[in-house]
Amino acid sequence: MKITNCKLSKKVQQKLLEYFVLEVTARSAADLLEIQPNSAALFYRKIREVITYHLELEAHEVFEGAVELDESYFGGVRKGKRGRGAAGKVAVFGILKRGGKVYVKVVPDTKSDTLMPIITRKIAPDSIVYTDCYRSYNALDVTDFYHERINHSKQFGIGKNHINGVENFWNQAKRVLRKYNGIDRKTFPLFLKECEFRFNYGSPKEQLKTLLIWTEI
Repeated sequence: MKITNCKLSKKVQQKLLEYFVLEVTARSAADLLEIQPNSAALFYRKIREVITYHLELEAHEVFEGAVELDESYFGGVRKGKRGRGAAGKVAVFGILKRGGKVYVKVVPDTKSDTLMPIITRKIAPDSIVYTDCYRSYNALDVTDFYHERINHSKQFGIGKNHINGVENFWNQAKRVLRKYNGIDRKTFPLFLKECEFRFNYGSPKEQLKTLLIWTEI
């Protein structure tokens, strides 16, 4: 998948890619390039669609070794219940290979029946799986994984027994998304994959190099 049917010049497209990588908003990028805000916003959307397409191609990659699991919640109203089961929020499940990549997916809920098919498809048997004490992970105790839990009510980690890596991703993702002041539920998966891309592809230089190849600009 590449960016097609774009009326912007190649030079402007390349500058928009650079601004995207540097986390400049579409509106600010439009001001800097003196183009219509809608044109920049549409181009940013196309970038996220290309990112999502390529990350979905990578989704077949199986993680093995030490893997961290966790779920988080995005958006929704600020008042009332927060955290697990918070009203109006979007549930996201994350799997992180220590020293490697993260894989995230919007899920309808965080019940065991929802998460276990994702886990067994994405993680190789005999891997060491680290989680907190959320009840949905109880099913891991009777699988081919080595399951380690960390009780966050008592401590954040003991030696290798922690989920600090995936929690670091949640913090990074929420920092990136916070500047948008609310994202429509329909387009939220595109923004989520943007966060996955930024985490997995390291430095801005590497991100830009990758996007130039993926978009064929």
